[in-house]
Amino acid sequence: MAVTGDETESATTGGMSGYQMSSPASGLSQVMDSSPDSLPSPQLLAEEASRKRELRLMKNREAARECRRKKKEYVKCLENRVAVLEKQNKTLIEELKALKDIYCCKNE
Repeated sequence: MAVTGDETESATTGGMSGYQMSSPASGLSQVMDSSPDSLPSPQLLAEEASRKRELRLMKNREAARECRRKKKEYVKCLENRVAVLEKQNKTLIEELKALKDIYCCKNE
């Protein structure tokens, strides 16, 4: 039974407020009274637990995907930084050799 927000209020009886169980994945909603006579059946509880598990797994997969993407980006950034520093180091070593040659030639 699909119930919108306006129908939720009218679905309650005797002034007792109901609560709404919904699954974002399915878009379906069920309204259940809070009276002890209408306890949810074990099948409904199992279905709700299954929906919650699927939602949790879906969110976890998305978070893992995002984590892998960020890690890949971070590693790429580090590799670029290593390349720049290696080039700078090579340039400095060459400059040092040139300065040593100039200094050695002046001392002789």
